[in-house]
Amino acid sequence: MEELERLKARLENIQAVEPILGALRTISLGSRLLALNKGRSVEQYSQRLLRILALITPYLRQCSPTQRQERRPGESIALLVIGSERGLCGAFNDTVVSYAEQILAQHAVGVKVRLMTLGSRTQRTFRHRERVPVWAKPLSVTALPPYELAVELVSEWLRGYEQYELDIVEVVYNAPRGLMRYEPTVVRLLPPTIPPVPTEESLFPPIIETEPLGLYIRLVQLWLTARLYQILLESAVAEHTARYQLLDGATQNAERLIEEFKLSLQVARQEAITAEMLDLISGAGLIGPRPT
Repeated sequence: MEELERLKARLENIQAVEPILGALRTISLGSRLLALNKGRSVEQYSQRLLRILALITPYLRQCSPTQRQERRPGESIALLVIGSERGLCGAFNDTVVSYAEQILAQHAVGVKVRLMTLGSRTQRTFRHRERVPVWAKPLSVTALPPYELAVELVSEWLRGYEQYELDIVEVVYNAPRGLMRYEPTVVRLLPPTIPPVPTEESLFPPIIETEPLGLYIRLVQLWLTARLYQILLESAVAEHTARYQLLDGATQNAERLIEEFKLSLQVARQEAITAEMLDLISGAGLIGPRPT
């Protein structure tokens, strides 16, 4: 009976946990799809900004803001590493931190690197490896990264870039690759490299009433913000991909254990009933020792 009660208790515990695992798996899948849809919208927005930039570029009367003066030896680099806020995907953070350390090792000696992190788990992983970020911020536990976060970071980076306090900005994150896969990658945001976009020929040239250079600088800022926000969303897609895979495996294991415990419980009950029947029969004297 003791073994029977133990099996029943373990079965009830797993049956109580299994719906929670299934719900978390569904939430991760829904968050992944939401991040994918938002990412597509941001990509369309970025393409519209690039088309406007292509129209304005011929009207610039002076050098592009991307063409900087020659700098003194020794660059100042900001390296932003994007990880996760929650657990259940430890390998996700270990992967991106290990890749970031490779990037740090590639920079020349004497280069000033400002390590920045997004996500408490990433910051904790760096601290365990005896690296302390100069700037760290947690991510939301229940929602996708907000657009305001991208606005804040890009504004600060551009301020430092214009004042020659910052030369390069690189972002390290886990990018989704295909179905349910991701890999660490690095993207350089500053100095900005505007990709060429083919423009459609028009009979009438665009009418630009604002000073072209100021408009160009503002559009570059908007494009950089959209690009960073798209990176944040891609990181969220990869994170929820990792979380979904782990929760899906845990859910399948829970279902398998439930079936195994049900079978073990059924066998234990049959053995307990058989033992009780044998005790009753023996007590009634119906079963005795065989004659010699």
